[in-house]
Amino acid sequence: MTVETTSIDTLVVGAGQAGVAMSEHLSKLGVPHLVLERARIAERWRTGRWDSLVANGPAWHDRFPNLEFADFDPDAFASKEQVADYFVAYAKKFEAPIRTGVDVKKVVRNAGRQGFTIETSEGTIEANRVVVATGPFQRPVIPPIAPQDPKLTQIHSADYRNPNQLPEGGVLVVGAGSSGVQIADELQRAGKRVYLSVGAHDRPPRAYRGRDFCWWLGVLGEWDAEVMKPGREHVTIAVSGSRGGHTVDFRRLANQGITLVGLTKSFDGGVVTFEADLAANIARGDENYLSLLDAADAYAERNGLELPEEPEARVIPADPECVTHPLHDLDLAKAGVTSIVWATGYAVDFSWLNVNAFDETGKPKHQRGVSKEPGIYFLGLPWLSRRGSAFIWGVWHDAKHIADHIVTQRKYLAYYDDEQREAHGRRENSVASVENTSADSRVHKVSEMGVN
Repeated sequence: MTVETTSIDTLVVGAGQAGVAMSEHLSKLGVPHLVLERARIAERWRTGRWDSLVANGPAWHDRFPNLEFADFDPDAFASKEQVADYFVAYAKKFEAPIRTGVDVKKVVRNAGRQGFTIETSEGTIEANRVVVATGPFQRPVIPPIAPQDPKLTQIHSADYRNPNQLPEGGVLVVGAGSSGVQIADELQRAGKRVYLSVGAHDRPPRAYRGRDFCWWLGVLGEWDAEVMKPGREHVTIAVSGSRGGHTVDFRRLANQGITLVGLTKSFDGGVVTFEADLAANIARGDENYLSLLDAADAYAERNGLELPEEPEARVIPADPECVTHPLHDLDLAKAGVTSIVWATGYAVDFSWLNVNAFDETGKPKHQRGVSKEPGIYFLGLPWLSRRGSAFIWGVWHDAKHIADHIVTQRKYLAYYDDEQREAHGRRENSVASVENTSADSRVHKVSEMGVN
């Protein structure tokens, strides 16, 4: 599809949840804009996730404020296709100006004039400002310790679809955040021998005292926390909405048949070595779990909430043998492991954004999404303004702040343009007045000479 618009006030790059939210707010405020998406709306939900994935939050929570999931139990967990369809329906609701199938190749600031020049797969666009709404899941990361062994099938969780995709044999799943836990569980239930490498993690209850943990984090103010706690930058969260939603319990996974191991340390000659931190990681996850129960109980008592008590939620089972006597290394061939699934997260990729908006490490420098490079904005990144910034509802609120900032800047520029037009008008009137005065003078002189 050819990009017909060659000049626009604001260009939004990406039509996932961030781009759709941004477009809604800009539309409401009357800001001319265009959203470019290299594939389809919410494409990552459709093709960048495994087949059985569902949202990690209930439908009443993981949505935008102005549209509910159609014909869906608000306490249920929407499938990835339902989530993608939701964003398509949302964009259609306000006729978002989205152009799909257009890849943004390069963004550079114009020299000596306002705005940016954007090179796309369908031509060049001029824009006064650019909103980067490409999200945090841009480039799958496989750590450099990955073995160079052609006999092993190795894929990132971004490329995992279902158990049939993997060859016969056992699987090592590296990473025990939400993705790693759910994939390991699915593979074991499909009959695979599974080893799950567990690092530091948070482990909230799926629900407690009749309320989902998303609700508890909301009333406790955790979603709106503006500063990440020190030392928590690389801690993942283990939570699942699969099979109707359940609390992730690593001991239950072990009793189910999954072998838990510590953080993956290295590979050498077909042998993988693990850190001796499994029990400590499990214990810290328990601390996180129990701390949320404590905070919830205190909140309920403080506010007189009549919620059913749940003392059984505090019962922590005994550690399984794989935790009390953990493996420190594993010969993959002898164990029959033929595949590794790297559930090791993503990195951002802003190589196409050639502007002065980053620090010395390549991270965006911004305040609530407003970049240090005037006219450049970031949306959808974790902790953009608060803990909930990368979540569906959180990105909607961040988009509103950015849209308001854009409107303010447009007003300042409009004042400048009005002043320039007035000054230009005064100059034209002045020139006309001089010309008229000169003409009158010439006529007067000619008349004095008696020349008709």
